[in-house]
Amino acid sequence: MVSTPSEAQEPTDAAPAAETAPATEAVADAEAPAEAPRKRGRKPGSTARKTRTVELTLTVTGTLDGEWQAELTQSGSRLLQGLSIPAAAVSRAAAELHEDISKAIESVLDTARQQHQARLAELEAELTRVKEKLANLQDG
Repeated sequence: MVSTPSEAQEPTDAAPAAETAPATEAVADAEAPAEAPRKRGRKPGSTARKTRTVELTLTVTGTLDGEWQAELTQSGSRLLQGLSIPAAAVSRAAAELHEDISKAIESVLDTARQQHQARLAELEAELTRVKEKLANLQDG
């Protein structure tokens, strides 16, 4: 078989490539930092700390008259008790917390509003009657 010059060069080109591959790996291994012995404690590179939780219980109570109070406890100890808060603040806080909480509180507030509007209508009607009686007394 007669070899052409291009075929003769292929084996010689392949041989240096094979010789340089291990040399390249050796250089890469030499450049990699040596592993330091592991220290106790957190994993290397981890910035997470143990999460500490604080449990606070906020109890908000209200009446249909629109009077709302808050109580704050921590681990069974009362921090605040009987703190008066406006109904509008309860509504805003509920809206910030969650849509379902907001809907439940708004239904209670709507009931209270309706009762107050009904009471206002009764009082206005009574005021009108009293004004009429007073006017009749002054005319006579």
